[in-house]
Formats: sequence, structure tokens, C-alpha cells
Amino acid sequence: MDMITSMVSDKPAVIFSKSSCCMSHSIKSLIRSIGANPTVYELDQVANGKQIERALLQIGCQPSVPAVFIGQQFIGGSKTIINLHLRNELAPLLK
Repeated sequence: MDMITSMVSDKPAVIFSKSSCCMSHSIKSLIRSIGANPTVYELDQVANGKQIERALLQIGCQPSVPAVFIGQQFIGGSKTIINLHLRNELAPLLK
């Protein structure tokens, strides 16, 4: 968890993603369409991606990607983000 904490610290929005994951792509597009500019970590393109993925699974992100952090807090995966958006609660979190 310390590794994840250091990766999200001082960043308003972070998405852990895989470049081949369609849900990751959708969540990145959704968050960018709201006007946010998230930091994105593509786990299949970073050296310690498998280690990061294991850490995400340990904190309860099932599946491991996409995993969204806003304000250094773990918000959730694609279902949670889409539900927040549908309830008009995602944009206020990002602002």
C-alpha cells in the first residue's frame, strides 16, 4: 500500500490502467470529458506493473484496473465511477 500511497500523493486524480483494457479506456475518457487531467499509470507499460497490480488487489480493487483515486483516496473501479457519474456525483469530486 505504501507504493500506491506514494504514487497518488500530491496528485488530484490518478487512474491505474492497462492500455489493452476497454473499461480503463472508457473511464479515462469519461474523467477527461469532465475536464480533469488525471495522472495515468499503464500497468502493462511500467517496470513494476505486476507489483502495483497485486497492491491494488490487496486494497480491494476487483478487478485491478481501472482503479481511480481522487484526492489521494481510493474511489473505486469502473462500476463505482460510472454510478457516481450517473448520479451527478463524479464531477464535484473532480473539482
